[in-house]
Amino acid sequence: MIATITQQDAATEVVANYLSTIKNQGFTGDTDASYATRITASTDNSIYQELPQGVIFPKTEKDIQLALQTASRDPFLSLTFGPRGGGTGTNGQSLTPGIIVDLSRYMREILEINTQEGWVRVQTGVIKDQLNDFLKPYGFFFSPDLSTSNRATIGGMISTDASGQGSLVYGKTSDHVLGLTTYLVDGTPMCTAAIDTEKAKVIAEQDTLVGHLYKTVLAIALNEREAVLAKFPRLNRFLTGYDLEHVLSDDLQTFDMSRLITGSEGSLGIVTEAKLKLTPIAEFKTLINIKYNSFDSALRHSPFLVAARATSVETVDSKVLNLARQDIIWHSVSDLITDIPNKDMQGLNMVEFNAVSPEDIKDKVDTLCKLLDQCVAQQTNGVIGYQLTSNKSDILKIYAMRKKSVGLLGNVKGSQKPLAFAEDTAVPPENLADYIVEFRALLDSHNLQYGMFGHVDAGVLHVRPALDMCDPEQEKLLRVISDEVVKLTAKYGGLMWGEHGKGYRSEYGPAFFGDHLFTQLRKIKTAFDPNNRINPGKICTPIDSEDSLVSVDGQKRSWFDKQISIDVKTSFNNAMTCNGNGICFNYDENSPMCPSYKVTGDRRHSPKGRASLMREWLRLQEAKNVDLLEVEKQLNKGEVITWWERFVHSREKNKGIYDFSHEVKASMDECLACKACTTACPIKVDVPTFRSRFLNYYHSYYARPLKDYLVGNIEVSAPLMAKFARIINPIVSTDLVSNIIKKTVGYVNTPQLSIPALTSRVNKAHTFNFELLNKLSAEQQNEYVLIVQDPFTSFYEAELVESFITLITQLGKKPMLLPFKPNGKPQHVKGFLHEFKVTAKNAAEFLNKLNDINAPLVGLDASLVMCYRDEYNTILENNRGDFHVQLAHEWLQTQSFTQLKAKQNTNTNTEFTLLSHCTETTALPKAASVWQNIFSDIGLTLKTTSTGCCGMAGTYGHEAQNQNNSRALYEMSWKPIVDKNKPEQLLSTGFSCRSQVKRYEKFKPKHPIELLAHLLSN
Repeated sequence: MIATITQQDAATEVVANYLSTIKNQGFTGDTDASYATRITASTDNSIYQELPQGVIFPKTEKDIQLALQTASRDPFLSLTFGPRGGGTGTNGQSLTPGIIVDLSRYMREILEINTQEGWVRVQTGVIKDQLNDFLKPYGFFFSPDLSTSNRATIGGMISTDASGQGSLVYGKTSDHVLGLTTYLVDGTPMCTAAIDTEKAKVIAEQDTLVGHLYKTVLAIALNEREAVLAKFPRLNRFLTGYDLEHVLSDDLQTFDMSRLITGSEGSLGIVTEAKLKLTPIAEFKTLINIKYNSFDSALRHSPFLVAARATSVETVDSKVLNLARQDIIWHSVSDLITDIPNKDMQGLNMVEFNAVSPEDIKDKVDTLCKLLDQCVAQQTNGVIGYQLTSNKSDILKIYAMRKKSVGLLGNVKGSQKPLAFAEDTAVPPENLADYIVEFRALLDSHNLQYGMFGHVDAGVLHVRPALDMCDPEQEKLLRVISDEVVKLTAKYGGLMWGEHGKGYRSEYGPAFFGDHLFTQLRKIKTAFDPNNRINPGKICTPIDSEDSLVSVDGQKRSWFDKQISIDVKTSFNNAMTCNGNGICFNYDENSPMCPSYKVTGDRRHSPKGRASLMREWLRLQEAKNVDLLEVEKQLNKGEVITWWERFVHSREKNKGIYDFSHEVKASMDECLACKACTTACPIKVDVPTFRSRFLNYYHSYYARPLKDYLVGNIEVSAPLMAKFARIINPIVSTDLVSNIIKKTVGYVNTPQLSIPALTSRVNKAHTFNFELLNKLSAEQQNEYVLIVQDPFTSFYEAELVESFITLITQLGKKPMLLPFKPNGKPQHVKGFLHEFKVTAKNAAEFLNKLNDINAPLVGLDASLVMCYRDEYNTILENNRGDFHVQLAHEWLQTQSFTQLKAKQNTNTNTEFTLLSHCTETTALPKAASVWQNIFSDIGLTLKTTSTGCCGMAGTYGHEAQNQNNSRALYEMSWKPIVDKNKPEQLLSTGFSCRSQVKRYEKFKPKHPIELLAHLLSN
């Protein structure tokens, strides 16, 4: 059996006292020293892992001031702090062994906008896309771009002076910062903005901490001006760490301390507020996707494209393109990036033109297209073709694919994964192609695979070599390659950290800057943070400090992963491969990914958080010499420990005896099992699968709650209850019984069973008759449609099954209702894996018997149909068989509806709105367009809209403990759309979605099938 995992690396007593002290003194945010939160915060999107002592989540600037002021007094002077935003950095900037100050949970307010002067003031926990969504109605946007824009915070962008696509035109973050509020190490607030140098000199004479900082920085910036200009490369993306060049204007008449803080990686203070310059939205856009016969051709052609006055030039290689083809995102761009017949597309340049008027853009586009036509005709520059689009929606889709390519590289097969450690080098654009030739030769000499993409217009190309960091020799190779890349970038007039900051590469700072200039940086660090307490080890250390800089040899995630056996790592690959790209932190409320994180704001309740906790749980169990795979085999055979042992363990749990498994369980309990992560995540982290395995382990050791048995056995109880629906429904709907169920089982809003039951709705001719089917010819069999039942529609929504039978008949086919066979999905969700395996085996045996019948198997509930495809493959492996169950829309799209137009009821509405089931949205992204086409064929209009999870997700919304989150999720995404539509015009494909609307709005949307059956039968 599994082991009890006692407290691991508990926070020190001084940290515990500190957290208690600030709460007692009025800290209004959250403080957390739990091992689960610290593990979740110990990684970012880099290869490193550093366990913090605790995490604080301030709600206000006063919270931050209080936290820093308290830490400036005994007995807390030894504490160190690291500010954190989205945690999407690729070089460990937000990792710290001290206390993390996380601004992303609460400090997300947009405070003020001035459209006349063109600026906005925000808290630094605001997410980049959140800000731009706010600005869009005003006609502005915050222009520095980055691939993680849907989860990266403004604070993080300021920290690394972030930039991305279009930086030649729009510049980097520092070019748009008008002012900052920064809290210094002792809690002193400092407001900075561009001021006259003479005024800065006056401030420098003040006998205050701020005055001392101005005096130090002014002296260094002025006295070292020549050395700075001589050393700093003339690059669009140059990130110094402390920007001594731009703290002064070119004419030395203006001084701006904000330029020093921007790009300082949180090592000088905690930035809480920013005033940002806005850019007017260019209404007219055209994107030209240029296809090449080699990646080298794409690179060498880029200066020509920049000269064509493009706004941006982005590139991807064939490896990235091929990974995108295998991802859910490709369906949205496949028509926009088509293959060239008899040509091999090895590279792609995406060239964008922006303008405020159509005339400004037309000439540029026409000129470039003529030149490209010549290249294709004459077979020059490697150009094999191109496509052009001016549709804004299509342009966004292409860039979404490009942004996702960062994560897609992490999803390559095998133990060697493309890693970010030398992947944001910058060289002058004219040197890029030659530089990449040598870079590729370096990687090829070590027989490494890699993918490339990036911003060729700025000379920045992201190169991610594939390494297995659990292999000691390959881990050493990371150091070798890092050292060689530093030399190579210097050779071509560039530098290693062109976009993503230094972080753990700070060790290369002294060699790059030279002793004299690096000493000046250290003087600045000394003035701001003399005792090295703010993000220590990053950029530089104070003068006379004996502390070391962080290094590329720092502790990596692989140090922990190596302690897990290869067999276990392979078996739990869906948790092990998470690389921290953080797309599960997507702020968009209308995205299905990830509802539990969206509603809680707690990263433990995200796919990244759960994967991190699962990896640590596996490591700690193996450290206790538990053979996890053998234990699982025994459990799946039904071999369990005695009820007495579980009783004893549960009693210990109730007494408060610690077990890390409880922290992991708390995270898994918040999961809605919606499966959005399995497709929306570029790495395909599959939380529902490893969650069910964890619950299987956990409840072999600790007793289950009663509600688990209720849910797990719903497919057994529902058919029996359906026979007595007229008795059961009025009983369970009474307040008395509802309260008893809530208190004893923890279940609320029990759905009503169908009256009349399905059995009385189905014509005898439509009941299953295997002998009849067997006697028919293949052609005759093809006239039938075999309906696969599920417990929700068959017993709680029998009218939908009846409507499907009607619709099939209207289409000239013969419906046949299969006998109800439990699917096992509810068992899987609750971790009854032994029982699920038995159920799946029985269902698969039955459905495989129908495999030779030439008639489609069609189901109505997306989550259960997808279970046949996914969970059955996992649990049954080679014994699953070849049966295939389609969803209704998959079968309907093969049928013709055009001849049924005349059967419409002319008195009905002709416009409808479809809200899709989140499992369907992520796993089958074309489903909505199928419904649209069907409705169009019969003369109706069906609008589709993006939504997140409705908050029901099977039985999640019925569990008493989830009521607040369930309602919050519904109100977040669904309610605004429901309120905009008339009840009779609203359609939904998910049973749980329809139930959720009924619960809160007192009406139930129809399934599209119900509407079609109604219209076509009239």
